[in-house]
Amino acid sequence: MNTEHFVHRLLEWYPLNKRDLPWRNTSNPYIIWLSEIILQQTRVAQGLPYFERYLETYPTLEDLAVAPSEEVMRLWQGLGYYSRARNLHDCAKDLHYNNGGNFPENYAELLKLKGVGSYTAAAIASFAFEEPVAVVDGNVFRVLSRYFGIATDITSTRGKKEFEQLANRIIPQERPGEFNQAIMEFGALQCVPKNPDCENCPLKISCFAYHKSMVGELPVKAKKLKIRERYFQYYHIVCGEYTVVKKRAEGDIWQGLYDFPLEEGEEFLKNNSNLPQFLNHILNFGTIDVIIDEHIYKHILTHQRIFANFVKFVVDEKSRFGLERWVSCNNFQLVDLADLENLAKPRLILKYLNEEK
Repeated sequence: MNTEHFVHRLLEWYPLNKRDLPWRNTSNPYIIWLSEIILQQTRVAQGLPYFERYLETYPTLEDLAVAPSEEVMRLWQGLGYYSRARNLHDCAKDLHYNNGGNFPENYAELLKLKGVGSYTAAAIASFAFEEPVAVVDGNVFRVLSRYFGIATDITSTRGKKEFEQLANRIIPQERPGEFNQAIMEFGALQCVPKNPDCENCPLKISCFAYHKSMVGELPVKAKKLKIRERYFQYYHIVCGEYTVVKKRAEGDIWQGLYDFPLEEGEEFLKNNSNLPQFLNHILNFGTIDVIIDEHIYKHILTHQRIFANFVKFVVDEKSRFGLERWVSCNNFQLVDLADLENLAKPRLILKYLNEEK
């Protein structure tokens, strides 16, 4: 196994080809941690504006720790995987109030932080503190699998352990942070998933997949995600400048974010059979206009595919008191336009509101 050549060529390639990203020009663990949490399951192009906004709004760990949770979630709006934002805030508060505002300086202790898994802990440990512990993400799986000819399923427990052991075996004791950056960047720019430019690859001379014509077959990823389809019938209820919203509870997608009252089920979405029943609940408010949006919104998540329709109820302002009672009984909230704008909402709701204007 030609590991020395592999390490040498990557460290040689990296400074000549790396992207100029703001979190690479620092050893500040707060900045590194912030970037790693934002970039989890997120492309750099999408995550970079969020990173810049967070760092501008919360330049220090203390600034983030003392910020209102609603504000932290609002700033995350549209990025998805919202548990990351909740964990980010909880971790900042824990470090600020219980650890003197300091990050642990080794992998084992970093791993104990909320929202920090093996990948993020290794990134902080190596980038900020130069601890020789390997970062293993999708890019690293791909580079190692192709170069060393490893056909173990990367989604299996055995596969993850095998790749982590190999990565930790070859990481240099000196410049471990730079090596981790190099192998990840190599996977992102050179050894890409589809149609990599192997002819101009600095590792082709000793790459197993290149010489065996197996570039398209490695890495092996046998497990397929099971996609759940869900059908949401949303009710957008408006009374003058006010709108009915509800805060999503724990145990489902978009926890802590705000959307509208809804009923879930394919039968609701297909024929609006629930409309008469729903109207009975609010008919006593007075004059009501019903606007049915015939456009079905399709929203794709990692494990779910959501089909949503929106029905808008415009309630006469004279019936405000009755509407408020109904809202209170159903644990909803009645908010004005300014508050609605400031609430953290799922991207699906944002899309509907932007198109509904």
